[in-house]
Amino acid sequence: MFMDALKMSLPADAVLGFMVYMLGAAVLFALYAFIYTRLTPYNELRLIREGNNAAAIALAGALIGFAIPVASAISHSISLLDFLLWALIAAVVQLLAFVVVNRCVKGMAERVARQETASAILLAAVAIGIGLLNAACMTPAA
Repeated sequence: MFMDALKMSLPADAVLGFMVYMLGAAVLFALYAFIYTRLTPYNELRLIREGNNAAAIALAGALIGFAIPVASAISHSISLLDFLLWALIAAVVQLLAFVVVNRCVKGMAERVARQETASAILLAAVAIGIGLLNAACMTPAA
């Protein structure tokens, strides 16, 4: 009886779909983190290992800001290819947001490297805010 209920709740094709989308999201997340940390002029992981809270805040905001539209892309996509295309668009938008903020706020990168949490909070807030807008723009307008 329990096994029948389990099979009804978790059909094999749903479990396979979950695994494919989760794997795709994990790979994209890691790829985004790799690209983002290469785009920034400082080494986040080294700074974080040294106890730089500002670098951790900025990176966390960037990762959360990317995860939000990726979740939306998964929820609203009609196929794996559709999901991957929207996730790619989300990555480009998020990376552009960093570039714009970094250029508009003079010395942003140096401030984060010097552990100025105010700059990191601004960077994280922009990344999360753009991520929310990015996600909202992916929803069907019906």
